[in-house]
Amino acid sequence: MRTYLDFEKPLADLEGRLDELKRLGETSKVDVTEAIASLEESIAKLRAELFNNLTRWQRVQLSRHPDRPYTLDYIERMCDQFIELHGDRTVRDDPAMVGGFAEIDGQTIMIIGQQKGRNTKQRQQRNFGMPNPEGYRKALRLMKMAEKFNKPIVTLIDTPGAFPGLEAEERGQGEAIARNLKEMFMLKVPVICIVIGEGASGGALGIAIGDRVMMLENTWYSVISPENCSTILWRSWNYKEQAAEAMKLTAADMQSFRLVDGIIDEPTGGAHADHAAMAQILKDTILNTIAELNTLTADERIDQRIEKFCSMGVVIE
Repeated sequence: MRTYLDFEKPLADLEGRLDELKRLGETSKVDVTEAIASLEESIAKLRAELFNNLTRWQRVQLSRHPDRPYTLDYIERMCDQFIELHGDRTVRDDPAMVGGFAEIDGQTIMIIGQQKGRNTKQRQQRNFGMPNPEGYRKALRLMKMAEKFNKPIVTLIDTPGAFPGLEAEERGQGEAIARNLKEMFMLKVPVICIVIGEGASGGALGIAIGDRVMMLENTWYSVISPENCSTILWRSWNYKEQAAEAMKLTAADMQSFRLVDGIIDEPTGGAHADHAAMAQILKDTILNTIAELNTLTADERIDQRIEKFCSMGVVIE
C-alpha cells in the first residue's frame, strides 16, 4: 500500500475514489469508463500542480519517503551483474555502506553507496544508513581497487549523517572521512557522485568528491538537517520548515551556488512513484557521464576536480 505524505493528502483522496470506481466497474455492469478517465485527468493535473510548487521542507520530506528507492534498489534495476564486496580489512564489514563491481550495458563500474532499511529489523542492521569509520574505509578500499583495474566509480549518497556514537569516534570517524576526501581528489579514474536521498554533513561528503556531483530533483545536501538546525537556533524542532527555507538545501539551491554540477529529474510524483523509470533515468545519466569523462586524461580530470572544489565558496577581503 502506498504511503502518502501530509501535502499529498488531496491526491490520496482522489486516488482512493479512483480505486473505488475501478472496483465498481469490475463488480457491476455499470459503465464507469468516462468517470474513470475524468478522475485520472484530475489526478494528473493535481499531481503536476503539487509537485511543481514544492517548498524546501516538502522536498526534504520526499527525500525521506519510506517508499523511495535506496542504493540496492537502483543496483538491482540498473545493473546486469553485481558482485558485492565486504569489509574494510581492519575492523569489520559495515552494512550501512554497500559496494562492489557492477556491469551496466557492458560497462563495468565500481558502485558504492549508503543503504537504509525498509523495516525495523533492516534499519537496525543498516544503522539507519549511518556508516561507521569502517564503512568509509571499506568505500576507500573499493575505490582503490577500481583505480587498480581502471574502472569508473559511481557513489550513491543517502545518509542522515555519519554515525555519531562514542565507539565510532574511538575508531577514528573524523580521520576516516578526512582520508576519503584527500584520496578521492587524486583518483585517476572517472568519479561520479549522486545524491539520491539525504545528503547530510560529512557523512555524505565522505563519498562525494568527484568529477561530477549531481543530485536527484527531490533531495537535499547540507551540513546539518533542518530539524537539528531548528533545535540549535530555536531550542525546538517546531521551526524545521523555516530552517529548511533559510538553509537553502535543495538541488536547485546547490546548483545555483555551484556546489553541484547538475540536477537529475525525477518522474512526476517523485522517485518513489516509479522506481523503474527513476532507475532508467539514473542509468542513462551514469552511462552518458562516464562517456563524457572518458574523453579526458587522468591528469585533466584530477586538475579539474581540484579546481572545482577549490573555487567553491565566497571570500571577501
